[in-house]
Amino acid sequence: MAAIVPCDVRALVPDALAVDTLARLQLEARRCGLRLRLQNAPEELLELIAFMGLTEALGVETRREAE
Repeated sequence: MAAIVPCDVRALVPDALAVDTLARLQLEARRCGLRLRLQNAPEELLELIAFMGLTEALGVETRREAE
């Protein structure tokens, strides 16, 4: 099992550059036998990650809305 590295992303501007950078960091972390865990992610960033289809690649847990 890969060691988890917490990554506080609350200060990131939720844009494509931020998502691209996070994807590259996750890829490099996996190559080193690690996994990033995003912490304090703004809702806008999570929505953009989902829109770009990178939820699974970045290990982001989707928040489910109450029915």
